[in-house]
Amino acid sequence: MNNNLNPNIRGLKKSATLAINERSKALAAQGKQIYKLGFGQSPFPVPMPVVEGLKEFAHTKDYLDVRGLLPLRKAISAYYQRKHQISCRAENIQIGPGSKELLFILQLVFDGDLLIPNPSWVSYSPQALMVGKKVVWLSTKSANNWMLTAEELEAICQKDPKRPRILILNYPSNPTGASYSRKQLQEMATVAQKYKVILLSDEIYGELNHTDQHLSIAHYYPEGTIISSGLSKWCGAGGWRLGFFIFPDQLSWIIDAMSIVASETFTSTSAPIQYAAIAAFEENPEIDQYLLDAQRILRFIGETIHSKLNSHQINSPKPQGGFYLFPDFSAYQSKLADQGITNSTQLCEQLLENTGVALLPSYDFGRPSDELTARLSYVDFDGAKALKLAQTTYQNKDLDQTFLDICCCEMLEAINKILVWLNDRIQKIC
Repeated sequence: MNNNLNPNIRGLKKSATLAINERSKALAAQGKQIYKLGFGQSPFPVPMPVVEGLKEFAHTKDYLDVRGLLPLRKAISAYYQRKHQISCRAENIQIGPGSKELLFILQLVFDGDLLIPNPSWVSYSPQALMVGKKVVWLSTKSANNWMLTAEELEAICQKDPKRPRILILNYPSNPTGASYSRKQLQEMATVAQKYKVILLSDEIYGELNHTDQHLSIAHYYPEGTIISSGLSKWCGAGGWRLGFFIFPDQLSWIIDAMSIVASETFTSTSAPIQYAAIAAFEENPEIDQYLLDAQRILRFIGETIHSKLNSHQINSPKPQGGFYLFPDFSAYQSKLADQGITNSTQLCEQLLENTGVALLPSYDFGRPSDELTARLSYVDFDGAKALKLAQTTYQNKDLDQTFLDICCCEMLEAINKILVWLNDRIQKIC
């Protein structure tokens, strides 16, 4: 029945992140206690100024410019100049129905290889395979917090110096929560410039840098960097589907080509959403406070869980942004093997079945199947309650255990279930 299926699609499966979300919901509907640490959706509500903007423009129905609403592109341009000291022209911004769609179109129009450090977000590689793109995996090491080094990039590029390439850099990282230092970005930019590698700097979690100090590699390689971001993570508006790419003048040929494809595919992004999004990028103390509170909440929760797991030899990089951890269970490898658990998929399946805790196996992020690492999303808490508490009771004091008990008790219970489950496995062997 599927003989006429495009060969580029055969063998692909539903996005792992969406699949775990749907599976978790299905199990919960059956009455099972499920701890949703697999799906990376912001727990925070959309800021009220943005919600009010949507109410105001809900009646708008006209098709907008393929490249996006000009006042929105101007607002984004002004925001990046004000917040990140990055100059960009509104003409060089492409709005899309989520940055995922724009990434797909970028790969469609660009004739060259795609370089992906692993672990990486689950959709980069499948999209490349859909359009027949050659994917070159760049393996990273735990000693470097699973982040790509300039030396590793150089080693790939020098094999064929003139080959056209796009390198995806995602930081703060999904799935590790780690980010690059200024020195690392400078060194990477030097190599990319040398070999004329185009960088897609996926900074969708940039505004959720835990210390509000995100730095774009576009500062060091402006002529070759495309910045990708959107509303889904920092603005809590994943379901609104609004993303954007920022191009330098030197890459205008790419945005021109992408606009052509956009005109023949999604036409334009939802008009009410684009009008509402203007409020997200305008100067507003309420938005600024929202972001600062979200950052400190995620920092405290991330560091708490990181510390607890590390104290039980489940190591991972200390999170620097976003809401992910990349726990490594290799300290328990021999004990788990005796239980028939020898890869990340089996590990996550057994955790879900035995404890109700949903994690994603690192295999879905490009890591070897026998590596006992996984992605943990620490978002299973009431974001609205956490923000309100941070802005009232904890307005002028540090977050503490009481804050966690009020806002995150089920998520902390999930971490304890992981630890108890591991201890039970060891006890059975002993």
